[in-house]
Amino acid sequence: MSERTEVRVEVWPVSADQTGIWLISGSDAWRSSAILQESDPHTTVTDVLEANKAAAGVKLLHSTSWRADGQAVILTYVAVIDCLDYVRDQWPDAKPVSPALTDVVGKPIEVDAADAPIPRYIDVLLHGMRHLQFLLQTDSSARDALCETWRRHLAAFRPALAGMYDHKHGEEPITIADGQIA
Repeated sequence: MSERTEVRVEVWPVSADQTGIWLISGSDAWRSSAILQESDPHTTVTDVLEANKAAAGVKLLHSTSWRADGQAVILTYVAVIDCLDYVRDQWPDAKPVSPALTDVVGKPIEVDAADAPIPRYIDVLLHGMRHLQFLLQTDSSARDALCETWRRHLAAFRPALAGMYDHKHGEEPITIADGQIA
């Protein structure tokens, strides 16, 4: 008898200061064990943030994607933590996040249209940042939650919808510019 698929969450906790956006968890997301039946994904995300002493400063919590990973379905969340004077004063292991990361890691793994995507963790994080930029343009509550520092740094990310990469004609994701697909 085969086992059932579990549902887990991963949280990419990000904060911003005058120098940029930072992944406060270091080089990876924080992940949960299987979500219990008496709980739910949002509560589990909050529990993960509390366990890592990051729940108090959350300004925006948003689910950006999901994917299969082994025997689990992973629900991905970005947690925007309040802006700080210097992020690394509070989170010394924080790593910078910028669109320039794609210059180092390359474009996502190409798959055919009917195949399951094969996202790397860095692809998931960068998708989350582009998703935040998209929310700035389309969601008033997200816009209200993000301070000017966030708005300035997110401007470097071009908003893109999930899975919209033009592998055959370039390396950039297909983006939305001025309300039109570009």
